[in-house]
Amino acid sequence: MLDDFMVRAALAGLGVVLAAAPLGCFVVWRRMAFFGAATAHAAVLGVALSLALSMSVFAGVLAVSLLMAISVTLLSHRGYAMDTLLGVMAHSSLAFGLVAVSFLTDVRIDLMAYLFGDILAVGRTDLGIIWSGSLLVLGLTLWRWQPLLLATVSEELAHAEGYDPQRESLVLTLALAIVVAVAIKVVGVLLIAALLIIPAATARPFSATPERMALIAAGLGIISVLGGLWGSWNLDTPTGPTIVCVAAILFALLNTIARFERGGKSD
Repeated sequence: MLDDFMVRAALAGLGVVLAAAPLGCFVVWRRMAFFGAATAHAAVLGVALSLALSMSVFAGVLAVSLLMAISVTLLSHRGYAMDTLLGVMAHSSLAFGLVAVSFLTDVRIDLMAYLFGDILAVGRTDLGIIWSGSLLVLGLTLWRWQPLLLATVSEELAHAEGYDPQRESLVLTLALAIVVAVAIKVVGVLLIAALLIIPAATARPFSATPERMALIAAGLGIISVLGGLWGSWNLDTPTGPTIVCVAAILFALLNTIARFERGGKSD
């Protein structure tokens, strides 16, 4: 069955969204949308370094993403404004990555595949990496769910319960870095943040509890992946962007419905 490239693509997409959904909820709650984009931009530098050093692209992207996550977490507690810090690091790492790629004259590289993803080219090894990383992130998120929630709601409350908010922030940023590394093959560095944010933002108006929001976001992510694959196959469009387009359509449609429902109740 895995010889069918569409089945492999679907499994890869599902592996990514199952890990991205709960993390995306924390990104939305903490207003960290720019952080996801910054970590994704840093992945281009990871691609260039891994190719220059003849090492696994996944390992290079993971190393640079982790370095980015740790640096942002540590520097944000030393007086730097978060949005300024993220802006500097995101655009700088992307620029250095693109310049580094231009020096790789002896290496054939499809930069578009890394920028926008190439989910249809996912192989068995890629599937193993994607699912291993996603299950690791999912397990870490479930293990730290309550402390992460408390640190998100109130740092004082987290301290009162015996948790260190800075440590929980580091756990979250490390998990985001792993998701970026495993998702680069699916939607590419420029669309990873969209896959993190849009399903979670779509689920928010329909969620009475954090757990329900994470589950709805996962369901919407699955619909986006399968709908994007179907649309790409039938319309002959790039698959990664099509997946994000489906997620955006769901966001617009469901949020419009939610607004009408709230307006009807107020009347």
